[in-house]
Amino acid sequence: MLLYRSAAWFAKGLREYTKSGYESASKDFVPDDLEVQVPGRAFMVTGGNSGIGKATAMEIAKRGGTVHLVCRDHSRAEGARAEIIRESGNQNIFLHIVDLSVPKSIWKFVENFKQEHTLNVLINNAGCMVNKRELTEDGLEKNFATNTLGVYVLTTALIPVLEKEHDPRVITVSSGGMLVQKLNIDDLQSERTAFDGTMVYAQNKAGSLPLAPPGKRQ
Repeated sequence: MLLYRSAAWFAKGLREYTKSGYESASKDFVPDDLEVQVPGRAFMVTGGNSGIGKATAMEIAKRGGTVHLVCRDHSRAEGARAEIIRESGNQNIFLHIVDLSVPKSIWKFVENFKQEHTLNVLINNAGCMVNKRELTEDGLEKNFATNTLGVYVLTTALIPVLEKEHDPRVITVSSGGMLVQKLNIDDLQSERTAFDGTMVYAQNKAGSLPLAPPGKRQ
């Protein structure tokens, strides 16, 4: 099965992730679809201090949206927030320091958040790839705790907040790498097999979508 999945992933990669794949997909891209303004709508972006999360937060800010950055590293997050404000001219950029591998920290964060803020869109972008098996203070494997359980807990906790607003959305960023692994629901914390951070990450990404609350997927 692993050989089949690797072959399927390789074939998909050649077809979709190469220059020819990009050129083929670009034929259906309509630039005007991105020309939208979102003032009055609030977006939460986890892992918003770098990479895809930061780019997403920047574009939302430029379009007038309120942005809530949820990050783990305070120093890096402050730098990202300052850059987003500077480049977008949007002052409505809020920073929240949360360790998404610790469920109780997530619940506490949401309890405080809903007292002061509204939310229209949650973008689950944060993730990690720890290559050596490491446990959190709760005894959870760290990749699983962050990439799968953290996504589930944050989304579940925020659903009542989202449902109060018009046209709420939950967007969960996945990875094509998940296609190389069949989700093993009997070993979600990678206790029974040799630990490989890359394969664990693929498992986590495969698990983050089916573990989303039923009826609340986007």
